[in-house]
Amino acid sequence: MNFQELDNYLTSKEHVTFDYPFDEKVRVYRIAEKMFALTVEDKEPLSVNLKCDPIYSLELRSLYEGIIAGYHMNKKHWNTVTVDESSDVDEETVKELIDHSYELVYKSLSKKKREGLG
Repeated sequence: MNFQELDNYLTSKEHVTFDYPFDEKVRVYRIAEKMFALTVEDKEPLSVNLKCDPIYSLELRSLYEGIIAGYHMNKKHWNTVTVDESSDVDEETVKELIDHSYELVYKSLSKKKREGLG
């Protein structure tokens, strides 16, 4: 998976926006202003930080070399997933983890914010 494919999948989710709150390189993907993914376009190898259930995070880290505790994030709730061809994490799994992150954040939104999304 390259950056464009990753970006296309992330932005294909409903109500997703992105911005650069930290610097001009770190792209943060949000739903209703809450982060669910972060990536850097020109970083080698390409990776993405994704929110994850804490127990599932530990399981994933034990199964894949390409999944580690979230870089510069809360290690309990975030994973850094290497997504390029050098990774042992296949594209299908990356998409499932993106979906998981998106759902966790969406479900954490207040009822009012979810209704405001439509």
